[in-house]
Amino acid sequence: MNVKEVLHRLVDQLADSELETARKIVERLHVDLDEDPVSPEELVEMEQGSAQIDLGKYVTLEEFNRKHGS
Repeated sequence: MNVKEVLHRLVDQLADSELETARKIVERLHVDLDEDPVSPEELVEMEQGSAQIDLGKYVTLEEFNRKHGS
């Protein structure tokens, strides 16, 4: 059983009176890990960029600096 399965099982075993507290704890963990969430538009841009890299359509930092004088 993996960690997510264990967590699911533990949540399933909580009393109804404990669910709100558990939700707050899990949400707090999520917020701490993701203080700057990615928007759907940014996710699309990242996926497009990754596809471009997969196709070999990119320049190295050195090439960029040469071209732009940095």
